[in-house]
Amino acid sequence: MRVYLAGPEVFLPDALEIAAAKKRICAAHGLEGVFPFDTPPQAPPAERPYWMRIYLGNEAHIRSCGGLIANLTPFRGPSADAGTVFELGFMRALGRPVMGYSNAAAAFLDRSRDFLGAEARPREDGGWEDAEAMGLEDFGLADNLMIDGGIAAAGGAFERTEAAAGRRWHDLQAFERCCARLAALVGKAG
Repeated sequence: MRVYLAGPEVFLPDALEIAAAKKRICAAHGLEGVFPFDTPPQAPPAERPYWMRIYLGNEAHIRSCGGLIANLTPFRGPSADAGTVFELGFMRALGRPVMGYSNAAAAFLDRSRDFLGAEARPREDGGWEDAEAMGLEDFGLADNLMIDGGIAAAGGAFERTEAAAGRRWHDLQAFERCCARLAALVGKAG
């Protein structure tokens, strides 16, 4: 099965090395990893703006894959990368299996409170809110309930680990667990 490898690693200076490592792990589990930098199965029109060609290429990759594994490690804030979340939702809407992982083990509420600092304040009902009196989500989940819920509804798993300092984007233990679970899920369906 071809598996789309969604995540913000595309922004790393060593993105191609990370892609190669993920593809090796996929292959060890009988999967074929597809990274956003790979040549898309359908070339986007050259006259489109560069950013749109990236989008169309990634959409073509997603449509060509039977499943997706998303790196949902918090990116530039307490939550996952918005583009990665879009890709996960797109694959989920296609009715294909999705898995997610995060190299930050803390619950979404704890990360949100840490991110907001003094702007996070307790409510009288025992919950938490931000400076605009908007409640902070508190379900003990890894991220927003729509992310965790979409993965669970697809029969997938959201693997969490706490990466060692400086290894947040390079620790592939939780990713490998996702590969094993996806391979087992696909094996059951086949």
